[in-house]
Amino acid sequence: MTTPHGDAGHRTPLAELVRAYLDAVYRWRHDDDWHDLSIGLPAPALELLYPEADTFGMLSAWNPRSVERSEAVNREADARLHEELAATGLAYLPAFGSAADRSWREPGWVVVGMALDDFDALSRRHGQLGTLWWTRGKAGRLRVDAACPPGFDMEEHIDWLREEDDR
Repeated sequence: MTTPHGDAGHRTPLAELVRAYLDAVYRWRHDDDWHDLSIGLPAPALELLYPEADTFGMLSAWNPRSVERSEAVNREADARLHEELAATGLAYLPAFGSAADRSWREPGWVVVGMALDDFDALSRRHGQLGTLWWTRGKAGRLRVDAACPPGFDMEEHIDWLREEDDR
């Protein structure tokens, strides 16, 4: 997911990135309608649209590890992710994450019915630091491919995927 960036290649501190992820606006599209998704809330519209699915994940291929890249490079990465999603045979939908003030915006995808291990592996192949995950009937979670920095150990809707951070 994209977050506020400095110059290309600049790494924003992890705590700042995670705050941006938590504060972001997330939406997905079906037909011509956009629907909201939120960390900490279930995804009832997705559940109604896909009653047979138990899981939903949102990810992007833009700006790996939240380091800004050019639009051309990001579009190429997105095309590769799109091809991988198509090859799974699973349903997937266009999505995006953005700052509430729209100072940054990043396209992505919501994939339906993917196993969590496969989703995490896909996210890592595309270098993503943060993704979103819903299990039917449960609150959405932010999954961060890093160790928990100080001050976030009480955040109930974040899954930290590493014991130690190798960023």
